Formats: sequence, structure tokens, C-alpha cells
Amino acid sequence: MTVDSYGDVTGEYQALHRSAGVVDGAHVLVRVAGPDAETFLDSLLSQDLGGLADGTVVRSLLLGPRGKLRALLWVVRFGDEFLLVSDAATGPSVVEDLARFKLRVQLEIGEPEPVLDLIGPDSAAVVDGLDEGTVERAIPAPLGGLGRYFLVGASADDLATDVRPVGRLASTAVRVEMGEPAMGRDVDESTIPQEAGDVAESVSFTKGCYLGQELVARIDSRGHVNRHLRGLVLTENALPPDGAEIVVDDAPVGTITSVSESLTVGAPIGLGLIRREVEPGSPVEIRWPTGNAQAEVRTLPLV
Repeated sequence: MTVDSYGDVTGEYQALHRSAGVVDGAHVLVRVAGPDAETFLDSLLSQDLGGLADGTVVRSLLLGPRGKLRALLWVVRFGDEFLLVSDAATGPSVVEDLARFKLRVQLEIGEPEPVLDLIGPDSAAVVDGLDEGTVERAIPAPLGGLGRYFLVGASADDLATDVRPVGRLASTAVRVEMGEPAMGRDVDESTIPQEAGDVAESVSFTKGCYLGQELVARIDSRGHVNRHLRGLVLTENALPPDGAEIVVDDAPVGTITSVSESLTVGAPIGLGLIRREVEPGSPVEIRWPTGNAQAEVRTLPLV
């Protein structure tokens, strides 16, 4: 995503909450197609894809061999073709990781393709009103309490004129409000899945083996993680930079990973990976080289 705003951040934010807005460049699509696609992906991804019905969308994770995050995914099937949607920054690594395990299987892995994020309470009505052929697919993927569709093969110019283009500032504010982590920003390749939030919708604990399963299963059965992704609401009007330190009693307890201003909350907000002993409701201090601010830890979502 390269555009901070199309000239009216407040109007763009309100479109996401009150009507519909379109975000370009936040996510990409990778196609995996062929007679072996189901068994291939089922052996690599955390979600149970065996017998997944056509058109059904599921969350899933691509992990490394040691169980750390490689990609946050939405997966949908149409026949022998699976569409994998990821954060734009991780699209190339998804292709590389899948290609590394493509041995003696009949399938093709496509290069990352752009998709549009259509977000807002009117998003379903916008999709229903699209002329035939305007989009190849409209993949439902709610963003917290807001409707969202990933539009495949679409151009923003093809959408209704009342669908507002939305830039990075407004879309980040809504993403942080809803508590959705961005790969490479809020979570990365050092993150254990259980640190990133509720894995229940992304992980099957009943399927067979998949890449990185051992660590995820071990933590689920008899362990815990030392950090959790939490929300932060600042109690003063300041915007710390990403990477600012979160402190309790002069001891570092985490790092702020995303920060924005929320009109709904009425305060600056953020996401951060914070040590598990710092419970929601706890006051914390956020420090950076040129300033500091007070904040309160919150559960997600923030709205």
C-alpha cells in the first residue's frame, strides 16, 4: 500500500465504518491448482483442508519447520484450485515456501496477484450490485465486526462511484481497532501462533501432521506463551512510533507494533506484543527517543 490518503482521512475512515471503502495494495492472492493441490496444502497449512467445500473460506497459517509464523492466510477452494490470500508483503515468501515442498506432485503455484479489500457495512450490497464479469471472485473475509471482501481480478475504477478509495492511514486505524495483526509488522517470523491471538479459527488440532505442528500442539496441550498481542489505548494525545518500548515500573514488557488515531475510541490506539503477566486494564508507559506517553492495555478488538 503506497498511498497514505486520498485527501480526506476522516472521510475515508467514516466510509469504512458507515458505508464502504476500497483499499488497494494491502493483500495479494496466490493460486495453487491441480489434482494434488488439496493433499499438498493440507500437509503444509495449519487448517484442515480435506474435503473443504467449494466457496468456503477458512483462516489458516503457514509455519516454518520450528512452528513460527511465516504467513497469515485466508484459503478458499474452487474445484482443484485453491486461492490463498496473504498480506502483500508476504506474498513472495508464500510462493517460495510452497515451491520448496513441491516434489512429485501435480499442481501449479502462481505468482502473487493483487486483490482489493472492500470494507464496510455496505460491502455485501456493493458485491451484490456488481455487473457480471466485473470481478472474478469476491471472497468474504470479515474484518472484526465489519464486512470485508477480497476482490479478485477487479479494478477500483470498476466499482460503484460511491465506494470511496481508502489509503493507509484510515485502513490502519480500522485494522488496529479490530485487532487484526499484519504480518511483518505486528507479528513476524519469530512469533509463535498462540502469541498472535486466538488460533482456534486458524488451526485444526484434529488433522494429521503439517509443517510446524509440533510446537503449536505442545503449547496447546501443556504450555503457555510469554507474550500476547494486545490493544493499547493512549490516555494522552500522542502518536508513538512503531517500535516504541512498552514499560511497567521501568521494566520493558513489550513493543508497540502499530499505532493510529481512532475516531470511534476517541484516542490514539495501538497494537503490541506484551508479556502475559501484564493483564488487560493495566496502565503502561510507552517510551521512545523523543517522548513518552501513558496508555492502558486492552483486550482485542478495541471496538
